[in-house]
Amino acid sequence: MQALETGWSFFQNEVLGMKWLNRLIGSVVEASGLDPTCKVGGSIQFFFYDVIKIMVLLGVLILIISYIQSYFPPERTKKILGRFHGIGANCIAALLGTVTPFCSCSSIPLFIGFTSAGLPLGVTFSFLISSPMVDLGSLVLLMSIFGWKVAIVYVVLGLVIAVIGGTLIEKLHLETQVEEYIRNARAIDLPQEELHFKDRMQYAWEQVVSTAKKVAPYVLIGVGIGAIIHNWIPEEFIVKILGTGNPFGVIIATIAGVPMYADIFGTIPIAEALLAKGAQLGVVLSFMMGVTTLSLPSMIMLRKAVKPKLLGIFVAICTVGIIIVGYFFNAIQNIII
Repeated sequence: MQALETGWSFFQNEVLGMKWLNRLIGSVVEASGLDPTCKVGGSIQFFFYDVIKIMVLLGVLILIISYIQSYFPPERTKKILGRFHGIGANCIAALLGTVTPFCSCSSIPLFIGFTSAGLPLGVTFSFLISSPMVDLGSLVLLMSIFGWKVAIVYVVLGLVIAVIGGTLIEKLHLETQVEEYIRNARAIDLPQEELHFKDRMQYAWEQVVSTAKKVAPYVLIGVGIGAIIHNWIPEEFIVKILGTGNPFGVIIATIAGVPMYADIFGTIPIAEALLAKGAQLGVVLSFMMGVTTLSLPSMIMLRKAVKPKLLGIFVAICTVGIIIVGYFFNAIQNIII
């Protein structure tokens, strides 16, 4: 058992967490005449370490996930979802959301396609909630930062929000709240050509390049913000606003995340820096969920597909779910970290 724990610790810290890279960059910073423990040197070390680590993990994860995704084009996904009914369909939709693109804006066109194809509205919303919130990439990246317990609980609770949210929307019978041009659309069944290994790898590599270009600016911005928080903002300030002394920290973090637009890779460095400064775990994860699920740009896009009433109910369900998850993580923080 001891050997297993040692092996897992090595995998989490040196492979997923790439701590060796942090030590290497620290040595380079020190060799250049800067002190890694001072504000400037520490900021440089944090920035280069997180950018390189995130982009490397990003490339590997997208390659794997895109290869899996090549087996689930929209038409095939529609057929799979069409075989299930009731809460089982919501569960399958939430799980399928984990192998789709990383940001909410990428998921909305698929949501529109599934709704146009006649899939139940609650099922498509379960997919829409889970896709940006709990993709496979988030599981691995959260594991590299916060450990496997936090990562698994985060993903499980994200899927619960997706299933419950989709089920509630289904029970409310809000089909008339979808814009008419989508309800009246008729999807065309297109034959799916069988891809070979080489074709799937080419598709996966193209997704790596395309996604890396899209998310790189957000990663740089996120890491830059994280470096400032980590090295320049006093710990007392973070603890006062987002620590145990403020019972409204989860609510503040959830609301603060809404105007932003980023995916899991852009929010991780900010979350990492906040946690290191004394912010509560639930506050940090609520912020991440708010950014990835309820960003203002994605809500503007979604408004083109649904009417204000349905959009408001969607936002309310997600917001309440995220806040509950945040307070739950605060309550169990000492157990899982």
